[in-house]
Amino acid sequence: MSRKKILKLNQAKDFLFKKFFPVRKKKKINFPNSNPTRSLYLTFLSSLGIVVFSFALPTIIEFKNNVILTSIEIENTSKSNFKKILDGEVLKKDSETDKGLNLKNLFDDVFKFDDLPSDTVRLNASTIEQLFKETNYNLKDVRKTKLVKPVQLSLLPNEMKMIESTEKRKNLFIQIILPLIVEENNRIKLNRKKLFNILNKNNNSKAEKKWLNGKFKQYGVLNKDLSTLKVRMDTIPVSLAIAQAAKETGWGTSRFALEGNALFGQWTWSGEGIKPADVDNNATHKIMKFKILKSSVRAYQRNLNTHSGYKEFRMARAELRDNGRNLDGLILATYLDKYAATGTEYVKIIKQIIKQNNLTDFDDVKLLPSSIQLKSLI
Repeated sequence: MSRKKILKLNQAKDFLFKKFFPVRKKKKINFPNSNPTRSLYLTFLSSLGIVVFSFALPTIIEFKNNVILTSIEIENTSKSNFKKILDGEVLKKDSETDKGLNLKNLFDDVFKFDDLPSDTVRLNASTIEQLFKETNYNLKDVRKTKLVKPVQLSLLPNEMKMIESTEKRKNLFIQIILPLIVEENNRIKLNRKKLFNILNKNNNSKAEKKWLNGKFKQYGVLNKDLSTLKVRMDTIPVSLAIAQAAKETGWGTSRFALEGNALFGQWTWSGEGIKPADVDNNATHKIMKFKILKSSVRAYQRNLNTHSGYKEFRMARAELRDNGRNLDGLILATYLDKYAATGTEYVKIIKQIIKQNNLTDFDDVKLLPSSIQLKSLI
């Protein structure tokens, strides 16, 4: 392009801008009190505020969740539930905890006793009484010292029905089953202690994870829910267990107790059992039978700790635990109305047995240790 044409083009641009797009010189705007140092200072303060807020926000949220919201929850739910339990009221089953049951491995450790050699000997009543006398095992001392001799028998004596003295028969029955109940509670206590030790660790070993998986199966816990395991893995008050065994066996005189070592009258619809004599011929249920008394005690505890019919019982027990109270057999008996067809009448009888025989004296007894491990429970 020639220089002449360039000049003409430049002249055209100047003409157009002057005619249609006039350009005005911008005026300088002076902001009052404008100071570079002040602006830098304000910027620094704003940045510092944002940083401090960012660091403080997680703490504020945690405080709200753990303190404020938790306080509201305890005030509105936990305390009201605890009062209901003390008053013997019905609890609502709206908790997500303790739902569902896997029956597959529920009684594996109970029926493992069936594989033991059949060398159990049934002692007669006089021999048992002599054994207790020689070992200085009597209920009067147990009530006073709160210590139980680890004398364990596998079978009840056939002469239970022939003991004319009601008091003597009751005492012998309690002496036989008391060490068995306390021992099973000890086993649960040791497992519960181990469970909480595992939960308090940041990392768990393979052996601990394997143990946990075994307990999930043992208590029929679905989806490996730890909250459910904590609720189910707990002891049964000794007074309550004795009272139920006394009611179900007539203080050790029933056919189910003598023939099948069934202390708690648990039903079964499969496997081996004893058919009740006074039921309809079309009835399909039987009374579970066991090889030894210890199996019956463990099956009873597993039943109360897992069956959906006793969820209120477990909820009430957990509330007592949360409020630092001892497990009270009289309180917890209220929530076993589904154990028998008679419902609330059954509960009244159990409570009456506990009171009349002062069975709460045995709730805090300890089993004299037969191993170093058990010494930690004394």
